[in-house]
Amino acid sequence: MTQDHTPNSPEQSQLGKVATYKAEYDASLLFPIPRSAKREEIGISGTLPFFGVDIWNGYELSWLNQRGKPQVAIARFHVPADSPNIIESKSFKLYLNSFNQTKVADTDTLIHTLQRDLTAAAGAYVSVSLTLPEQFSQLQMQELSGTVLDRLDIEVDSYHPAPDLLRANHDEAIVEETLVSHLLKSNCLVTGQPDWGSVQIHYVGPQIDQESLLRYLIGFRNHNEFHEQCVERIFVDILRQCQPQKLSVYARYTRRGGLDINPWRSNFSTAQAPGNARNARQ
Repeated sequence: MTQDHTPNSPEQSQLGKVATYKAEYDASLLFPIPRSAKREEIGISGTLPFFGVDIWNGYELSWLNQRGKPQVAIARFHVPADSPNIIESKSFKLYLNSFNQTKVADTDTLIHTLQRDLTAAAGAYVSVSLTLPEQFSQLQMQELSGTVLDRLDIEVDSYHPAPDLLRANHDEAIVEETLVSHLLKSNCLVTGQPDWGSVQIHYVGPQIDQESLLRYLIGFRNHNEFHEQCVERIFVDILRQCQPQKLSVYARYTRRGGLDINPWRSNFSTAQAPGNARNARQ
């Protein structure tokens, strides 16, 4: 099968449209969207101000073994932040479901196929790992660590991102802290459907005013953008407005269509990629 992974605009995707589920393998279902346009919108061009990864978890992966018996697994995909394209989530779901009635020789063959197709769509190497049923009991839930901003009794009257809200105390000593909010909500760029998430912000620098940061994060509530784009917007806004020396932003979004997307962006080399423990709401 010829694979056409020419980048597209979000409006051309299957989002918000009636789609026929193909039960046999079809790599052409994957729909790449260039990252560049949204990055230019927030002032990113040339060298990226961060590195990172988009961690996807697929809970609805099934295929047939050589005897026609269904198999299931939970899949984890790591898409590097410096890949030219994101992969539109509905197309990802349709692609994974195309394995439902497809016979696959073994899990190594399945992993190789997934890596090949997703790498072609993203434009950079995508790593794939599977958790098989006999390993399910080893999976655990874990919440994001840090000081929870949601405890603050604030008044909110704006539900669109306003970076001017962000403030930091540049007259005091540098601090290192990790802040968390479970009140992140944005909407799909195309359909407007709600996306729910939790966000963890770790930084070293002038102390960020927590109330202003919480108001800023709540400001995404009526904002239309993909998960990856929201996290990059948060990163860039905090970096510009608060000027931390080090910054990491990590979001865990609830799943839709059997997939959750968890973008992480950081600008300091000693930062380790976050674990992939499922949060309670996921």
